[in-house]
Amino acid sequence: MDLNLLPKNASSLRFSKFDKNVMGLCLTYKINLGLSLRKTAQALKDVHGISISHQQVANYCKTAAICIKPFTNNYDYGSGKVFTANETYIKVRGIRGYIWFIMDAAKRSTIGYRISPERDVGACILTMRMAFTHLKKLPENFRFIADGYSAYVLAAQQFLREFGEDFKFSITQVIGLTNDDAVSTQYRPYKQMIERLNRTYKASYRPTNGFDNIDGANYDLALWVTYYNFLRPHEHNHYKVLNEIEDLKYIDNMPGKWQMLIALGQQTILSIQNGEAAIYS
Repeated sequence: MDLNLLPKNASSLRFSKFDKNVMGLCLTYKINLGLSLRKTAQALKDVHGISISHQQVANYCKTAAICIKPFTNNYDYGSGKVFTANETYIKVRGIRGYIWFIMDAAKRSTIGYRISPERDVGACILTMRMAFTHLKKLPENFRFIADGYSAYVLAAQQFLREFGEDFKFSITQVIGLTNDDAVSTQYRPYKQMIERLNRTYKASYRPTNGFDNIDGANYDLALWVTYYNFLRPHEHNHYKVLNEIEDLKYIDNMPGKWQMLIALGQQTILSIQNGEAAIYS
């Protein structure tokens, strides 16, 4: 990764005042524990005696997201035959924005995600493209479960038009809050699965009081999805992580795990720049 190409307000990984362990601590408090930027800075001061500004915490998080996002997006989650999707709203500068999630129903991994200013078909298509990254064609008996919003149907039509029969699928719509039809009765558990994911994310998003811009919101979301998929223990998986990475298995503290994810992200970036297949599983 060329550090000279980092976006504005991102911090170089050539540390001067602090070191990589402080960066790992910032990510642990901010993402794992769901603290705000100011409370993260306060925790570092009160617990570790490290004086750091909340803006520096934000810069570290943005830099980490830039490094880690390619790894999270290119990881092969070994998705199953059922995807479930949903969208909900968040605040960006006090204005309503929309967050899109697509989950693999078998492993519960978040395989598609995006924050957009509009609740439109374009954002829906981009989220689906992320979810379908490693699929050359859809598996047999594939099912895509969503609510009654028309964007999912239009996006499915676009995939059929662009990729042909290999990506032909229909949307199973679970409508409303009550089971008024046979389809909703059968597939309601999948819809509840993705709604629980929404609530889990919003619980961590709430202390931020909204985001300053769409890019910042997407960087924060990328870190949270990384945490959810690779670092967070899940009850339904016997309190283990959803996707076990060999490089993380023997690291016994969370700041160290974040540092390793940054390194894996840098490897992914280099692989992409060299035209290699950056796929991990």
